[in-house]
Amino acid sequence: MTGKQQGLYDPRFEHDACGVGFVCNLNGIRSHEIVHNGLQILVNLTHRGACGCDPESGDGAGILIQMPDTFFRRAFGDIGIRLPGPGEYGTGLVFLPRDEQQRASCMRWFEEAVEDEGQRFLGWREPPVNSTAVGRVARQSEPVIRQIAIGRGGNAGGARAFERKLYVIRKVVEHRVAKAGLSEGGLFYVPSLSAATFNYKGMILPDRMETYFPDLRDPHMVSGLALVHQRYSTNTFPVWPLAQPFRFLCHNGEINTLRGNLHWMHAREGLFRSDLFGDDMAKLLPILNEEASDSATLDSAIELLYHTGRSLPHAIMMTIPEAWQNHLTMSDEKKAFYEYHACLLEPWDGPASIPFTDGHCLGAVLDRNGLRPSRYLVTKDGCVIMASETGVLPVAPDNVSRKGRLLPGRMFLVDMDAGRIVEDDEIKQRMAARRPYRAWLDEHHVTLEDVPEPEVPTALDRGTLVRLQQLHGYTYEDLRVNRAPMAQKGVEPTGSMGTDTPRAVLSERPQLLYSYFKQLFAQVTNPPLDAIREELVTLLRTNIGAEGDLFQETP
Repeated sequence: MTGKQQGLYDPRFEHDACGVGFVCNLNGIRSHEIVHNGLQILVNLTHRGACGCDPESGDGAGILIQMPDTFFRRAFGDIGIRLPGPGEYGTGLVFLPRDEQQRASCMRWFEEAVEDEGQRFLGWREPPVNSTAVGRVARQSEPVIRQIAIGRGGNAGGARAFERKLYVIRKVVEHRVAKAGLSEGGLFYVPSLSAATFNYKGMILPDRMETYFPDLRDPHMVSGLALVHQRYSTNTFPVWPLAQPFRFLCHNGEINTLRGNLHWMHAREGLFRSDLFGDDMAKLLPILNEEASDSATLDSAIELLYHTGRSLPHAIMMTIPEAWQNHLTMSDEKKAFYEYHACLLEPWDGPASIPFTDGHCLGAVLDRNGLRPSRYLVTKDGCVIMASETGVLPVAPDNVSRKGRLLPGRMFLVDMDAGRIVEDDEIKQRMAARRPYRAWLDEHHVTLEDVPEPEVPTALDRGTLVRLQQLHGYTYEDLRVNRAPMAQKGVEPTGSMGTDTPRAVLSERPQLLYSYFKQLFAQVTNPPLDAIREELVTLLRTNIGAEGDLFQETP
């Protein structure tokens, strides 16, 4: 429901979309204020979320923060579990079945996976939750929530290696639970399992997050960043696991290329090899869950690229590239980077604003068309705020250092370790200089222009031509409405703007091969794209050829 027109406000410009945002200290200084401000952003973005017929059951809300070591050390200590030093343990929230026997099985499998992977199981904690803070519908599917603590084993190596081990443990447990049929309907789910970040989320209204999770009110719950999301579910139903943020990102928008992205990832899995994982790679498969939302699967794809050795900005640039093919002022080095990676991975395309973090850096990227809003603000006292709209936190005008909006395809990145904002050009030029991408492309990439011209066949007499056209299913309408405009004027046929033609598979007559295929498109919140009128951000070119190694950058 929208309001009445008054002053400069016009309800016609109101759009439904998820609310995303983050707040951080530029120098990475941790405080409870950051957590509180993140939750306040959620509350101020309530209008961007949704609830069902039960107004107390939200579509989903959540907050992703840095590991609050001091708080967890006290919380686990209160139940007799002593945690090792910071970075020497990982922990995560776990959604478990309400059935006692099923829950016991899931917890036992988790403990066994930890030991099997050479890590140390430290114990379970029952974080306090207030179920009266969620509505009737949310309570019907509410999981039992536990927190697991895992100590680093001797085979884990450094921080990134330990994160990889936690990733393997989670995937092993997920696959075992799925095989037992206990993951259906969100009975089992791990919102996060990491030594760097922690995730609180669920089918909760934004203003009830602290009520449902009392942990969030504790003054020892400190973080240098808070990534938040308020969900308006469009392509999937509201369920506890699909509340956001996910493990690395949250998302406002849609991934229109999802079906193709899923299929390509599954097709490549047989080629996956990684020196970082070794034999553990087989334990990760399948990487993507087809029943998850578009943003959940994107998060899983980025998680894979991150754990196989790429930085988070690198993984984001691979999956969500800016429009580079027809860009007149982009450097050749950057174009070569995108062209090279286009041979490895298809873009996860669609209108999207995507904040992301690995607990060390924090940023956001906008889709190549700029079809989702994102605004940022930096204060003089070192606070960085980014959200779907301005005004999510009150800031005195004289405390504003800079502000702006995310531009199409551009990345906004905060390096808290260095205490600065890294500009888009610097990020991407640094990535483009990692390898001699242009030299590799010049040596190994073959374009159609390089292929010798085929011999032109002898012209057919009209009778033979008509017979062959009939034999192959051409109709008079195909020739007059579709082919003629393309051949004579090089424009798209008006007949392609919509069709009520019956399915080719139902016809008793021969059909053209492409008549059996229909284009998939999102019918929700984004306009259709036109490769002719919007040639700057669209291209009909594609790559073919043998698949290479997705995880190694080689010529």
